[in-house]
Amino acid sequence: MNPAPEEDPIDAHWMGMAIREGRQGIGLTGPNPPVGAVIIKDGKVIGAGHHRFAGGPHAEVEAIKNARSTFPKLLRGATIYITLEPCSTHGRTPPCTDALIEAGLARVVFGASDPNPLHQGRAEEILLRQRIQVTRGIMLEECRELIRPFRKWITTGLPYIIAKAGQSLDGRITRPPGESQWITNEAARAHGRRLRQRVDAILVGAETIRRDNPRLTLRGGSSQPDKLQPWRVILSRSGDLPKDSIVFTDEFKDRTLVLPSMEFADVLKELAQRQIASLLIEGGGIILGQAFRGAFVDEVHWYLAPRFCGGGRPSLAGLPFERSIEMNHVKILPMGDNVLVSGYPIWPKEATP
Repeated sequence: MNPAPEEDPIDAHWMGMAIREGRQGIGLTGPNPPVGAVIIKDGKVIGAGHHRFAGGPHAEVEAIKNARSTFPKLLRGATIYITLEPCSTHGRTPPCTDALIEAGLARVVFGASDPNPLHQGRAEEILLRQRIQVTRGIMLEECRELIRPFRKWITTGLPYIIAKAGQSLDGRITRPPGESQWITNEAARAHGRRLRQRVDAILVGAETIRRDNPRLTLRGGSSQPDKLQPWRVILSRSGDLPKDSIVFTDEFKDRTLVLPSMEFADVLKELAQRQIASLLIEGGGIILGQAFRGAFVDEVHWYLAPRFCGGGRPSLAGLPFERSIEMNHVKILPMGDNVLVSGYPIWPKEATP
């Protein structure tokens, strides 16, 4: 394939709209990626759509359907902007390349190539054979950012991992006996709960269940009404967990999964095979420590409270690290008297799974 041409600002404008459309599907499509599409004719949007749920119509099909219902006479000869290379094989749905050809589109512009090496580049070949103009690589980094979890899952066989913790200034995630279980303030805790909307599963250790009896739900009102309750995955050596715990008795009890403690990499492989492409680790310190030591963490959200506990459980426990871990794309967000530090760990190539 030829290299992508220099980016046209008009193409970038419409691709930005497709990206915003695709973001509406974040957390809803797992293990498939969120994808957005817009259709343009004569400088006007005539259709838009995004992938809404796994097994449902893809973004291209949604956009074509939208265009046919609003501007049916303008569809033929139009240009479609898609954040991800169109699928070219029959999965749960027919190939999107077939839909694009049947719709009579004159030009297809996509951002990121399909990260699956078995499919990458096939759409362009199919469309060019039909004399449809193809442009790729528009707003590439922004489109790749949209599919970070899918890209890791499909290329490594492991889920994308977000590590989250709320800790005191001396690095503790528990307070002295007799005090409240909460380290951080309500604003920080609410922000952390919203991370659950992005993932397919939430992982905690048995001690977290015994000590805190957490719900691990989307409570407080999800901004995505169609979002399924993420799987609640509990690691336990003994399997001896309180049977009256909320995760075993509430309306989502069928979305609770207990796994025996095993090598952490094997836990992740097991979850990936269950179609879990994204995972939020909420505790405790031993599990978080294992995730960092194995270089499995892809994204970090660390909430800091102005408190010293002088003891208790550390946020990262277990064996010491061989080297410190830096982050890039760091953001710092005050939340009242708490602070969120987020970013992406920088792993040496030899350490990356």
